[in-house]
Amino acid sequence: MPLSNLNPQQREACEAQSGHNLVIASAGTGKTSTIVGRISFLLQNGILPSEILLLTFTNKAATEMLSRLSTRFDTKIVKDIEAGTFHAVAYRYLKAKDSVILKQPRELKVLFKSLYDKRIFLNAQENTPYGANYLYDLFSLYFNATISENFTEWLERKNPQQLEYAEIYLDVWEEFKTLKKEYRYVDYNDLLLNYKASLLENTQSPPFKEVLVDEYQDTNPLQDSILQALNPPSIFCVGDYDQSIYAFNGADISIIGSFKERYIDGRIFSLTKNYRSTEPILNLANRVIERNPRIYPKKLEVIKEQNFGNPALLVYEELFLQYAGIANKIKLSNRPYHEIAVIFRNNSSADGIEASLREIGIPTRRKGGISFFESKEVVYMLNLCTLLFNPKDMMAFIQTLNHAKGIGNALAKDIYEALLLLGCGNLREGILHPNKSIKEPFKRGTQNTQLGLFDDFIEFSNTTRFHTLPIEEGFKNNPILSHPKLTKDGVEFLNALYCFFKLFNAYNKPYELIAKIQMLPIFQIVAQKLAKERSLTKEGVILEEKRLESLEKISRKISLLKDLATHYDDIGRFLNAMILGSSEMSEGEGVHLLSIHASKGLEFSEVYIVDLMDGRFPNKKLIQRGGSLEEERRLFYVAVTRAKENLYLSYAKKDAIKNISYEGSIFLYEAGLLGGHLV
Repeated sequence: MPLSNLNPQQREACEAQSGHNLVIASAGTGKTSTIVGRISFLLQNGILPSEILLLTFTNKAATEMLSRLSTRFDTKIVKDIEAGTFHAVAYRYLKAKDSVILKQPRELKVLFKSLYDKRIFLNAQENTPYGANYLYDLFSLYFNATISENFTEWLERKNPQQLEYAEIYLDVWEEFKTLKKEYRYVDYNDLLLNYKASLLENTQSPPFKEVLVDEYQDTNPLQDSILQALNPPSIFCVGDYDQSIYAFNGADISIIGSFKERYIDGRIFSLTKNYRSTEPILNLANRVIERNPRIYPKKLEVIKEQNFGNPALLVYEELFLQYAGIANKIKLSNRPYHEIAVIFRNNSSADGIEASLREIGIPTRRKGGISFFESKEVVYMLNLCTLLFNPKDMMAFIQTLNHAKGIGNALAKDIYEALLLLGCGNLREGILHPNKSIKEPFKRGTQNTQLGLFDDFIEFSNTTRFHTLPIEEGFKNNPILSHPKLTKDGVEFLNALYCFFKLFNAYNKPYELIAKIQMLPIFQIVAQKLAKERSLTKEGVILEEKRLESLEKISRKISLLKDLATHYDDIGRFLNAMILGSSEMSEGEGVHLLSIHASKGLEFSEVYIVDLMDGRFPNKKLIQRGGSLEEERRLFYVAVTRAKENLYLSYAKKDAIKNISYEGSIFLYEAGLLGGHLV
């Protein structure tokens, strides 16, 4: 980015002297150009590319910035700049140093639950303990949201009623931590915690001369502590306090708000020229956001001169009439579908609008609801591939066995440990060629009433009880079949797993592997099970048409996964790409369907913001659980400022199915689209 292409404000920020610099870059003011310009300035002034660290909110943003730099500098120079999200940078560092295995939270929750499920909470009827998944998320929030407070103190502040279980919670977490360490698993929090610990151990000079931080307003205390541990001579932070929308993930708006107090020599720059939105759109956004406290003074100047009309309010009598009405409006629009976005506050809105669009033949591209990579069939297929790449992967094994009828997390973990023992440390060998001298491969439990642990005595059964089943000869006498809790369905599933390991290995190409696995019993058993679950009525009746439709959808998703796999020859690289990049990928082509959080950083010619009803947006339930009206208002501001030319805001007066009546959102009043002037 030649500095001559920047406006005076951007250029002034780019040429700031080394030190502590904060750039307040409101929506559409060219923050990406400014960051790219700053890196250009550093390179032109003798800073080596390896001395620059660029931290972005998404890996896609880092790729775009490096791509822009490549038009100005040699590719070899740009390649030496360390760039990516906090997590991606930490992962590369730790993988090179410790050979860690990154796992998604949904995967590790399965392992965590297998430990949690062995606990008994004696007072559970009077005081309900947290469930396993919620407790995992709670620990995640704790690590991101506080640096100095211990968990018991933090829990007492959050919910004192849960204090009686604090010791059990901590013991489960310690056991979980030990297991993760044993198998070299790390989650996203571990990446940051371990990276920080490694930085603090480093007694040499700071590794980077300047660290640039994009989307600084959504930095959480853990990420900020990493910036402190990096301790660079110069830091260049870019953000907008009005777009701080990740409080639920520990983001702390006071970090950007206290920049000048924490860095006495800090300099604040402001970008005020908006290149994205028309004046009416920006005026509406500002009318609402100005009701939030102003941390740093700013007044935006509209650069775009074309007039596309004022933002329009769409009011519908009923919820699904709203979705159908918007779908028809999009059909009549002259815009290409990829230039249109429907943005929603709550994921429940997405299904209705997607169904209405598809009903009239409009394709959709969905992100921010249930991700393609979170669908059970995709997760399952990736786990099967993981087991070939790393047969010792306990998480992939437990999640795979979860689909077998009668095998829960705890039993799956028992079977995993037994197979590892039978295979002398190799799970694949344990299932294919078990050590026949080991007759009882299952461990017994321990007892500690205080920590909720009790013995689970096992009365082993004879493996011959399953000999009448149609299972492979080589699997019939495997000692794992002696577990008394194994059922016919569980054994048939394990037999399919035996056949899977017999047929494949880690040297198969990802594309070919997925194509072949899709046809095997190990996948078909699960596909049929998922299709049945998705076609059940409330009365428990399977609708055949819906079952076949579900099978077709499963097949389409696996076809998409196969397409993604064509870019990789090596299964390990394919799996890593799917883990690190999955949150930034979306499914399909067409009109964008986006949660507000997923829409951040994007822009569209035509934007529809749906379900602007009091209670739904702002989301009163989340406010009651610790959110705030200010955060909801920032979410509204982010949604509105995605629009470049046309903006439609809509709400429905009633949900006929739930028999709920609605009033328009307070933000519609604050924007001047409803009622009189709000004070």
